[in-house]
Amino acid sequence: MTTTDLLAPDVIEKVLAEAVSRGGQMAEIFCEDRTSRSALFDDGRVEELSSGQERGAGIRVIAGETTGFAHTADLSEAGLLAAAKVAAAVAREGGGGVKTVPLESRREHEVRATRLHDDVPTAEKLDLLRRADDAARSASPSISQVQASFAEGRRRFVVATTEGTYASDDQVRTRFNVMTVAVGDTGLQTGFESLARTEGFEMFDAIDVADLGRTAALRAAAKLQARPAPSGELPIVLAGGSGGVLFHEACGHGLEADHIVKDSSVYCGQLGELVASPLVTLVDDGTVLGEWGAFAIDDEGQPAQRNVLIENGVLTEYMWDYLRARKEGRASSGNGRRETYQHLPMVRMTNTFLLAGDAKAADIVADTTQGIYVAKLGGGQVNTATGDFVFGTTEAYLIEDGKITEPLRDANLIGNGPEVLRRIDAIADDFSMMPGTCGKDGQSVPVGCGQPTLRITGVTFGGTSA
Repeated sequence: MTTTDLLAPDVIEKVLAEAVSRGGQMAEIFCEDRTSRSALFDDGRVEELSSGQERGAGIRVIAGETTGFAHTADLSEAGLLAAAKVAAAVAREGGGGVKTVPLESRREHEVRATRLHDDVPTAEKLDLLRRADDAARSASPSISQVQASFAEGRRRFVVATTEGTYASDDQVRTRFNVMTVAVGDTGLQTGFESLARTEGFEMFDAIDVADLGRTAALRAAAKLQARPAPSGELPIVLAGGSGGVLFHEACGHGLEADHIVKDSSVYCGQLGELVASPLVTLVDDGTVLGEWGAFAIDDEGQPAQRNVLIENGVLTEYMWDYLRARKEGRASSGNGRRETYQHLPMVRMTNTFLLAGDAKAADIVADTTQGIYVAKLGGGQVNTATGDFVFGTTEAYLIEDGKITEPLRDANLIGNGPEVLRRIDAIADDFSMMPGTCGKDGQSVPVGCGQPTLRITGVTFGGTSA
């Protein structure tokens, strides 16, 4: 099945006409077909094989400041018309009349994967899991448990509106994870490594899953020798790629327009002002081929865009979806996203990253007399109104006399997003990305995060060492 098969144009026209027949100013239909499969390899054997499929449509009607929304898994003409009536009734009662909604030529974006998952035998996929498991177990005698997982998904959708939008996309994503447990005198330690791309099975032409297994294993084994982390304000060197989640959470969310129009972001009213070190240029870009947050169009039918949010330290733009942009009399920036057809779209990041500088990562470390080298960050949380954040570290080391030395136990980075941006005093040329899942208002979407190795002159490190 292709995106062309989801809904017939004449049905879309009838549904949109029904949706605005009671006075709605804008109506939208979003029809989606989503399939997924996953495999879990645990303790040397296949523990789980699963698959799933979702198919349905969401209908949104906007009347003034009110939004009506209904979704249905019934894609018959009758089912869709019923949903349109519900959404229209919520948005506005009355108005009457019949409005014809002609559709323009559809902008159709075909699948960009070169090797679809359906064309790959299950045995070949399971062999990847075994190879990662073998590599992890052989990396260190301390490894007692290895869990490898593979997930694949395909998402096809069509979106049409009464304002002339008519577009479709076909997105294929692939993810591979390895989690390890090491046992030693200090107890149990875990290591994790993953790779995720908006690609098909061709992702494995460029990477070796054995490397992922070894990395996860060595990360867990190294933590067996970790000492308690120091506490206090210290210089922090963030390794390339690993710290991207910090800027996604601590800065990116505050630049989403829904927080701006509600005056609930620390970045409100600061367009054109210096909000970061002049070394910092922050970009959100849904067009980066292959990255986890990439797509051809967003979930409102708008083309993916490259949006420069902060340029040379100056705040230049926010991220916009249709609804927030409409209220401000401007265009969407291609950041309208939703988890499934059952959800309303909202403004969300895509691939958010700091651009590379011209320093060398080794020189940044060598120039740091004392501090912390964070090789990998874990999860965290941020208050968008103040910019305050807390993030966990999952792999960190002491920097002593310009050298990376002892591994540290997991600790927390505690700080403020705008302050961190101002305290960046060195950026390397070793840019890299990492995949992530962004949660907001109960919805999760795939995103990419990235940055080169950089140094922050001072961040509170919440360790346990006296």
